Amino acid sequence: MAATRALSAAWPLASRLSEAGRLVVAGCDAIALAERFGTPTYLLAEDDIRARARAVREALEARAPGGEVLFASKALPVTAVYRLMAEEGLSADVASGGELHMALAAGVDPARIYLHGNAKDEAELRAALRAGVGCVVVDNADDLRRLEALAPGRPVRVLLRVNPDVAGDTHAFISTGQAESKFGVPLSQAPAMIEALDASPVVMLDGLHVHIGSQLLDLHPFERAAAAIAPLGDFATYDLGGGLGVAYLEGDDPPSLEEWVDAVVGAVDEHLGPGKRILLEPGRALVANAGVTLYRVVTVKAGGAITWVAVDGGMSDNLRPMLYGARYEAHVADRFGGGTACRLVGKHCESSDVIVRDADLAEPRPGDVIAVPATGAYGHALANNYNGVPRPPVVVCRDGDAKVVVRRETYDDLLARDVV
Repeated sequence: MAATRALSAAWPLASRLSEAGRLVVAGCDAIALAERFGTPTYLLAEDDIRARARAVREALEARAPGGEVLFASKALPVTAVYRLMAEEGLSADVASGGELHMALAAGVDPARIYLHGNAKDEAELRAALRAGVGCVVVDNADDLRRLEALAPGRPVRVLLRVNPDVAGDTHAFISTGQAESKFGVPLSQAPAMIEALDASPVVMLDGLHVHIGSQLLDLHPFERAAAAIAPLGDFATYDLGGGLGVAYLEGDDPPSLEEWVDAVVGAVDEHLGPGKRILLEPGRALVANAGVTLYRVVTVKAGGAITWVAVDGGMSDNLRPMLYGARYEAHVADRFGGGTACRLVGKHCESSDVIVRDADLAEPRPGDVIAVPATGAYGHALANNYNGVPRPPVVVCRDGDAKVVVRRETYDDLLARDVV
């Protein structure tokens, strides 16, 4: 009988170590997956994503009937994931024409798509209007000007994104609600923008939108954001955004999805009035911990001040450590635990290509499979071809079965757009 030793909250739900000490994700042996699909590879535990999507939807239904949960798809823009979220009753938040295209290709009901972005160009707005998206989140006066020029002959439902001048405790690069943010209309300009939207014959202003930032572990800023926009008027709908933080390291204890929903609904009820239609936009909180990236160790350099363990991926498949110092845990997939203090690095020609600065691995050696959890959000989304490295596949695991939903790039793919 297989062992059921629990792993930290950074790993997908129901992940475990087998009796042989091998990592098992959604019933699939990680070493076997590395052999089958190669490395690097992104693994996604389907039941984990479904469970989290269901939890936030049911929590909002219980506390604020009539609300709506939107998957903030920038965290993991994969057609199979759009489809999965729709099956769980979630709408889609898209931040570009490309994300809109993927959501539509996945069969998401256009009426349940919300178009975001601080620089929506005419082509993106035209595509959204042609598709019949349910809502455009107006970020600035130019959005309104373009919508009026493209007037589709029917009122376009909009939310106004307001910058509440509320900063969450997170890295500056993923903080979006402070006064100097590029997102949204400043509080001082919001009354005039609301007046312009109300006067426009081509839009129907349904409510206000705020988003404080990402990887938030303190829920109090949501209350401050609700209080900040309360003087702007009484609206039917309020979108409090997303940004709930997740566990990346053993010992991390972020608020639960239910605690987050309780905090947001309580803030809306207190500051904006009971009975409002509440929208939430979780992204990272739904997919980060469902993901595990598998690497293969290529070289180990010991004997100096630092033991360097270099794998076959790095900043081409996970930019977060290089962008804003994100931290991860890592383990040899068949030898959990530590013993060798080392620096887990990638293969790219940058000194900043460090996946885990202070890793503790069990006697790492070339050929080992390394597993890094909590990579479901912004790994695939930020993947790139630096040094001509093809992007990894996305493999969905469930009940011991695994299937590729995004194939691995090839070297020929790197030439596909060349015009000679």
